[in-house]
Amino acid sequence: MTTETSSLRRASAEIDLGALRHNVRALRARIAPRVQLMAVVKADGYGHGAVHCARAALTAGASWLGTATPHEALALRAAGITDVPVLCWLWAPGDPWDRGIEAGLDMSVSDMWALEEVCAAARATGKTARIQLKVDTGLGRNGCQPAGWPRLVGEALEAQGDGLVKVTGLWSHLACADVPGHPLNAAQVNVFRSMIEQAETAGVEPEVRHIANSSATLTLPEAHFDLVRTGVALYGLSPSPEIGTSAQLGLRPAMSLRASMALVKRLPAGHGVSYGRHYVTEDETTIGLIPLGYADGIPRHASGRGPVLVGDDVRQVAGPVAMDQFMVDLGGDEPEPGTQAVLFGQGSRGEPTAQDWAQAADTIVYDIVTRIGTRVPRVYADGGDERPAL
Repeated sequence: MTTETSSLRRASAEIDLGALRHNVRALRARIAPRVQLMAVVKADGYGHGAVHCARAALTAGASWLGTATPHEALALRAAGITDVPVLCWLWAPGDPWDRGIEAGLDMSVSDMWALEEVCAAARATGKTARIQLKVDTGLGRNGCQPAGWPRLVGEALEAQGDGLVKVTGLWSHLACADVPGHPLNAAQVNVFRSMIEQAETAGVEPEVRHIANSSATLTLPEAHFDLVRTGVALYGLSPSPEIGTSAQLGLRPAMSLRASMALVKRLPAGHGVSYGRHYVTEDETTIGLIPLGYADGIPRHASGRGPVLVGDDVRQVAGPVAMDQFMVDLGGDEPEPGTQAVLFGQGSRGEPTAQDWAQAADTIVYDIVTRIGTRVPRVYADGGDERPAL
């Protein structure tokens, strides 16, 4: 048996690219035809594989890609995705602005230090940098505060006059879009409109203006502007239970996580399971060992609660999740070692979902899929838009 085959039998995360393409089309149906859709593939495509997901999204109608770090964006270019605009927004002092310029990236600028560094890189390369100016409309994270916006816009326009940069976009990010009706949503959109007006009055002619994330794409049409940035919804996951389930939103989760049980054994009543004797068998029972642990991204906070489908029954994690493994109480059933256990999937066949694990771990669904580690190989199903078999 090869190492790759052994690894796949041990555990794998199956990525349904047909589901991802379906999600792009479902999201596009919610926006006006003139509005463009950005597929956000940061954090290795939210754990799904950035390059595979980027290509699938582009074939289904996405026209932009988005990443956080420059290295993520440059990896897309290195993979041959060269004729699509890519916005990269999380730059730090000393980052490779010159490589970003050479690669034709759209680079976000939120402060004067960033404008100075990108202008220096433009002089060094002899090429014009594509930049997008980000304003902080209320999130209080990255972005220029409104008080500093006139200076940043003015300096960027001066650099544009010198041929160093081209201001291609104006953008911001919402703080509470996952809470429909939150008053900050409307307030931020209004501030953004005001900042756009200031910039355009000063002379900026942006190609795109954007503030909508997945939540706003689904619930806040007044925030769509020229472009929406779809991240978690691209992968078929609801941004928030308050917005609805994946099924209610017409989305299909793209990742299924499964493993083969490495051991099945019988334990007597009163026997502890895993560290600390936090779980003690009430009666004689059978225990199954799943060869995945917190080093693979299984949240330790889901100890005693994380759901797993074994056969036709959903079982719970028994005892603490360890670094490389965890146990489930099989209630006396005796499946053969090697029997498949499904941690989460689309939920259409009775298996748990990533949202179920998020609730079990008292976290958000983003945390569940992005934490799945590199010891778990990704397997891509791409035979169309049908659901892969469990």
